[in-house]
Amino acid sequence: MSGVRIEHDALGDVPVPEDHLWGAQTERSIHNFPIGTARFRFGRVVIRAFGILKKCAALANRELGVLSAEKSDLIVRAAQEVIDGQWDSEFPLVVFQTGSGTQTNMNANEVIANRAIQLAGGVLGSKDPVHPNDDVNRSQSSNDAFPAAMHIAAYEAVDDVLLPAISELALVLRLKSETFDRVAMVGRTHLQDAVPVTLGQVISGWAAQLDFAIDSIRQALPGIAELALGATAVGTGLNAPKDFADLVACKIAEETGKPFISAWNKFAALSAHDAMAALSATLRTLAGALMKIVNDVRWYASGPRAGIGEILIPDNEPGSSIMPGKINPTQSEALTMVAVQVYGNDHAVAFAASQGNFQLNVFKPVILHNLLESVELLADGCRSFMIRCASGIEPNRARIAEHLESSLMLVTALNPHIGYEKAAEIALKAHREGTSLREAALRLGYVSAEDFDRWVDPHAMAGVE
Repeated sequence: MSGVRIEHDALGDVPVPEDHLWGAQTERSIHNFPIGTARFRFGRVVIRAFGILKKCAALANRELGVLSAEKSDLIVRAAQEVIDGQWDSEFPLVVFQTGSGTQTNMNANEVIANRAIQLAGGVLGSKDPVHPNDDVNRSQSSNDAFPAAMHIAAYEAVDDVLLPAISELALVLRLKSETFDRVAMVGRTHLQDAVPVTLGQVISGWAAQLDFAIDSIRQALPGIAELALGATAVGTGLNAPKDFADLVACKIAEETGKPFISAWNKFAALSAHDAMAALSATLRTLAGALMKIVNDVRWYASGPRAGIGEILIPDNEPGSSIMPGKINPTQSEALTMVAVQVYGNDHAVAFAASQGNFQLNVFKPVILHNLLESVELLADGCRSFMIRCASGIEPNRARIAEHLESSLMLVTALNPHIGYEKAAEIALKAHREGTSLREAALRLGYVSAEDFDRWVDPHAMAGVE
């Protein structure tokens, strides 16, 4: 048959495109799972994770005397090329496959084995001198290799991509908070006017929400640092040499610079994915914080003339195809949609993680896919919002002053001096008659002009000198 080579697996011969490194089981999966087009989100980190796993397993197997130096060297060289991104196009499988991720694990085994055979000058598909199961997958099962890859990919994506993006946004907000610390403005509770705050205080609350989210995510990472490798098929470690689990985890930690360790209970590592569910929940918390922050931004910026309009945000693009000159808070809108998607992803992860049966959870690929999509979207969304919106936030000082001067809730400063009842009477009189608080207070005779001016100080009320 032109353009193909014949590879063999336990079910028989399989024609495989001759210009690809994958083998029989990958080819079967391509045809057996025509379900959607989604590859693993953030696919590069997943492919890299498998490369790291297979490289370190080969090194551990060699050190433990169950894999020859020659085979180990070939596997390590091929796996390093996978780590470096040389063979990303050789990983074609979709998310919706076997729930253990067996096909993706075998995809990695076949690609690395065939590349090792090439490096040795052998014939693709011959399984000589390197066999995908007996050598690349030695001391492993898909049941422990795939969850290990899940944890490696998740840890690196969160630690290297997401946390820096959140931290950068939090830093921008903290700097804005310091810059606008003395810009007193109307506070709002129940969507109604309240006592004054400063714009700096408002933004400090946003930054604190992000700091909390960062801490929560970091607290979830130790669970992700536990690797299932060494559990093999059901958690007992059958066919893996003694000390393989600890040794391979140590080598993965050295390779990545992350604190990976062997999972203390391998049965839980295969049959439950509570650590992934816990990490996903922290991403949902971050999404909720971002939803609050960006909704505040777009409400404060609403208008420009018929809304609140107390802050100014960058004009990024025209906002309407029919209304000339309209500018919309699109960065906020985009991030709210990210938050909604992350909430949905977390529901999928949580439900999938609840579905372990006996010694295996068979929802592994969808857990990984949804968690990585959340990481990717949140990182991209935070960085885009930081660059195109947060860094350009400025107070609309005239609008802030207008609202502050007309706020009825400044009357709260009079409570300690004339009591709640009289202060309420002043506020209601000013509201009903359309006058200022000062005018209503003087007409009622409850305070002098001098006392009113001394006591009703928005900056003092906000706690700033």
